[in-house]
Amino acid sequence: MTQEHPSQQPWQPPDGFQMVESALEGITVFAPVQEQSPEEAPRTYICPQCGASTRFDAAAGGVACEYCGYTAPVEGQEVGRQAAENEFTLETVSLAERGWGTERQELHCEQCGANMTLEPGVLTATCLFCASNRVNVHPAPVDVLRPRYLVPFKVSPDQLQKPVQEWLGRGWYHPADLKTSASLARFNGIYLPFWTFDTIITADWAAEVGYERQERYYDASSKEWKTRTVIDWRWENGRVTLNIDDLLFCASQRVSPVLLKRIGSFNLEDLVSYQPDFLAGLQAQAYDITLTDAWEQAKTDLRERARQACYDDIPSRHVRNFSMTADFGDETWRYVLLPVYLTTYHLQGRTFQVMVNGQTGVVAGQKPVVWWKVRLAIAALLLPGLILLLLSLFSVFGENQSMLLIIGILLFAGGVVFSARLYGQAAASEAA
Repeated sequence: MTQEHPSQQPWQPPDGFQMVESALEGITVFAPVQEQSPEEAPRTYICPQCGASTRFDAAAGGVACEYCGYTAPVEGQEVGRQAAENEFTLETVSLAERGWGTERQELHCEQCGANMTLEPGVLTATCLFCASNRVNVHPAPVDVLRPRYLVPFKVSPDQLQKPVQEWLGRGWYHPADLKTSASLARFNGIYLPFWTFDTIITADWAAEVGYERQERYYDASSKEWKTRTVIDWRWENGRVTLNIDDLLFCASQRVSPVLLKRIGSFNLEDLVSYQPDFLAGLQAQAYDITLTDAWEQAKTDLRERARQACYDDIPSRHVRNFSMTADFGDETWRYVLLPVYLTTYHLQGRTFQVMVNGQTGVVAGQKPVVWWKVRLAIAALLLPGLILLLLSLFSVFGENQSMLLIIGILLFAGGVVFSARLYGQAAASEAA
């Protein structure tokens, strides 16, 4: 019997080490085995007084029962913008807590692909994002990063009917009876996932910069001296530093960026440490844009900011052969949840989405457009200029012909500008 030489035996890591994900292809990385903390017992949100289900109540600032009035505060530490940030290291990500800290089930929409988590036993048949009923429910995954902070809901669902109805009634190019005919569904609170990024950008630029000067020259054709503008070009360079603090990046691919932008910003001074109790009776979505992908997308936007800052640093509007290099330093991130209400309404066989900022109550959404009103308004904007242009073609006006032509051109050009703006606003109100 032949014995295998020790050098031919497969290499094994030392005791207490395990293989972890490597950022470099072809490179195997081992790290100390992470000690598993004992699992927390699943939290239940049953009212201790009457046995009904409880939920987080923004007005009460804690978990509340709508049947007997029982309330219990949520012990989330207020941290605001001083909330701890994480470095971009493999160790930081690998040591982060996973799961939701409580038992959750995941609802998957087969139509739009959205995934949302909700409490066990909650029965729902529609997707919050597309209102489809083609959904199925399964246990929520426990391997996703756990959020460390969130902004709690500050606005209660019963406070939303009035502002949403007022919002529906605004706008002359929408149906006149929209406020009364729109049948609003229930307002569903959902925590959306966001990454926040901090970094310091150092951007170095180089370009040919042109400076205007006036020079006199002799015009041989008119036999007189005239003045003209000359641009002197010279190479220049400079450096711009941008301090980016709490750049918010929505980590959900299912949320309308148009509506999200319209509901305004969130005040991160209200950040509190994450506690599963904040999710009681509410839905939440885990990130479907990973940290690395989100950071790469965010850097594209930040490079454009740096480019604009460099242009602003150049003391002339004449620039050519511009180049820039941008270095990112001190990059940190957080994973947070931010509160939003979603609802839909049906009108004329169509479904429209409404979104409300759960912290400020700002409303945004889709509204149908009565397009004949828009076309009539555009015609009214263009007609005066067009009439004057046609009148200026008749020589009967004599010396007033040129004046009519100029006024007609100005009115028609202004009408085109305002018509384009009106059409864009109307189209945007239906988009999501």
